[in-house]
Amino acid sequence: MSEEFEIRNKVAESGLINFDLTDLIPKGVRKGIDLKDFLFMEMILKEKDFREKVASIDVEEYRDAYVYIYNSADAIVPLWAYFLLTAKITDVTKKIVFGNREDLEVILMHDAIKNYDFEEMRDKRVLVKGCSDKEIPENAYIELVEQLKPVVKSLMFGEACSMVPILKN
Repeated sequence: MSEEFEIRNKVAESGLINFDLTDLIPKGVRKGIDLKDFLFMEMILKEKDFREKVASIDVEEYRDAYVYIYNSADAIVPLWAYFLLTAKITDVTKKIVFGNREDLEVILMHDAIKNYDFEEMRDKRVLVKGCSDKEIPENAYIELVEQLKPVVKSLMFGEACSMVPILKN
């Protein structure tokens, strides 16, 4: 094939780093614990009953899981109840948060971004992948820009065929 008809991948030659946030999503089981299941008539916290139910939890069910604790009942739960429940399972879980599944995902991505070493991207052109088949909390993109802005030469968002320039340093 002659050189004038040579097919070249200009994106690969550009030195552009493609960064996919889905690579940072922690792998593992997510489990929720609804405090209403520990309440009398799903409304009232009776300390003795609550302690018995917490004591009867099989902690192995939460081994290496990411756990979110929430309360779907319209009941006031004292803070010590969260302490007690967390103390029961914390030795076997990867992470425990208060809130719903979305809250858990936001916190997991926050931790992943804060702990990622972006040094390999120093003074490089970086393209953050825009499309994904996995759900990524919007806040993760905000935190990513905070981390990348002081490091990268330029930052873009989208796909190589249709990227949106974000910043140049």
